[in-house]
Amino acid sequence: MSDLQAIFEAVRSLLAPYAPPLTPKRDEPGYYDLWSVKDVVIEGRKRREVYFAGLIIQGGYVGFYFMPVYADVEIKAVFAPELLKLLKGKSCFHVKALTPELLAQIEAALKSGYALYQQRGWV
Repeated sequence: MSDLQAIFEAVRSLLAPYAPPLTPKRDEPGYYDLWSVKDVVIEGRKRREVYFAGLIIQGGYVGFYFMPVYADVEIKAVFAPELLKLLKGKSCFHVKALTPELLAQIEAALKSGYALYQQRGWV
C-alpha cells in the first residue's frame, strides 16, 4: 500500500483502540494525534497532558510520531528492523509504503508504548 491517505487511515485504525482513555486534540483529514489528558508529574514538572502518538500526511510520506521513546529510550528495542529503518530522528517514522508486516510492527510498538504509559501512571 503506497497511497498516503490509505496508509494514514490504516495506521489511524491502530490508534483507535486507545481513544478513550487517550484523547485526540486534532482529528482531521491528514492529521491525528492522541494525548493522555491527566495531571501528572514528569521529572519534577507538573503536566496536564502527555503526547502519546500522532499521524500527519506530509509531501511524500505519512509521519508517524511515537512519543514513548522520550519516556524510555530502551523502548526502541521493541522496534523490528523494518520499522527501525523508517525512523528519522528520535520519534518520527516516515512511512511511504505499508505492508502487513510493518502494520503489525506499528501495532506492537503502540501496545508496548501504551503499557509503558500505564506503568508510569500517565494513563
